[in-house]
Formats: sequence, structure tokens, C-alpha cells
Amino acid sequence: MSVPKQPVRNPGTKAPRPKDAATLIVYRFNNQKIEVLMGERHRKHKFLPQRYVFPGGRVDRQDSSVRSATNLRSDVEELLTRRVTPARARALAAAAIRETFEEAGLIVGKTDVEPHRPVPKNWKTFFDKGFAPCFENLNYIARAVTPPWRPIRFDARFFMIEEEFVEGKLGGDGELLDLMFVPLLETKNLELPLITTRVLELVKDLASNPIKLNCLRTIKFFKHNGKFHDMLDE
Repeated sequence: MSVPKQPVRNPGTKAPRPKDAATLIVYRFNNQKIEVLMGERHRKHKFLPQRYVFPGGRVDRQDSSVRSATNLRSDVEELLTRRVTPARARALAAAAIRETFEEAGLIVGKTDVEPHRPVPKNWKTFFDKGFAPCFENLNYIARAVTPPWRPIRFDARFFMIEEEFVEGKLGGDGELLDLMFVPLLETKNLELPLITTRVLELVKDLASNPIKLNCLRTIKFFKHNGKFHDMLDE
């Protein structure tokens, strides 16, 4: 079965404003080989149908107000707040964690020490597991904006976390099919969005050479001009 083509915005219509989104790359080492969690988007999806992607999705309004077990690491917060408010930075991190739970059944969290307090509706099933989202082990590694000729656009931030900081069994809500940890060298055999191939290059480097704290960092910002080119998001 052929892979559906990506939709193109109708001529004469205005390019939609990109919506904030967040993605979480869960990786691990297996016999010294790097593996990443990926799943196939359903054929009926309007955005990236039948492409293999990392868990992720749009930021919801409630993501900025959800309580967390830990804060963002200072270097991650500094990178994010170069472009967004502190509240929006937290929302991006929260969305990455929430979407990973919804789509893959995995929890990035710590025990909720205030279970009596109310939670946003879109976070109820997460907190029902006894956890609050944990931000401290997230690394922020890249940003990408969907090109203007698409009818659906996202301003996506990519986070990365090692599997040892994740709990739960692979499952999810069915939005991602064929969930599995894929060896990096075998991802080339999957149907991938172009941006995913670029981000995987970063994952290989960062997993092998962990980020040094308290050092000056920059973030790759991928923009699409027929091919993705990168610049620094400073």
C-alpha cells in the first residue's frame, strides 16, 4: 500500500499560523546500540499519515498550569525562554510528557505528593496513575516549523530523555501504531518525515556525547525551503 502524500494548502488561501507543539524522543542503549521509541501515524491522519514519528502533539491550554513534581533544568529553561515566556516553556515540556503518555502509555513523572489537589481535565488519567509530571530529566535539543505551503502547521520543540527516567509499558490511545524501540541504524528503513531524519542525526550525537551542564548552548532551528536547512535559535 502506497504512503499517502502530504496535503498542500489551497492556492490563494492564507498560510495558517503555526501552533505550538512538543515532541519527546525516548532513547536507550541496547548492547551499546542506540534505540529510539517510534510509532506509525494512522493512515487517516491529516498530518504525517503513515509516517513513523516520535510521540508528540499540540500544546493544550491547560499544560501551562499543570503542577509538576520537579522544575525544568536551568539550562533547558534558559534555552526555551529565549523565545517564549516561562509559563509557555513549562507548557511545552508538559505537552511532550502528556502526549508521550497518551500515545505511548509511558510516564515521565514522580510520585504526586498532593493527590488531594485538582488537576486539569486533560491530565486526569496521568495523575490517576499516582504521578505528577517530572521535568528535570528533559533535554531540549531542536525546534522546527512546518512549511507555509501545508494546511496544518506546527512550531515544534523536540525534547529528549533516556529510558531509565521513564516508567510504564508501551500502549497508548492508538494514535501511534506499531510502537517500538528502533535501532538508529534501522530507522532509515522506515517511512520518515524529513525533519525526523534531521533530528535523528542530533539524537545520535547527543546520546553518545551527553550535554554538559553549565556550558553555553545553542539549539538547532530547522526551517523548510524544499529541504530543511538549519540555523541557530538564539
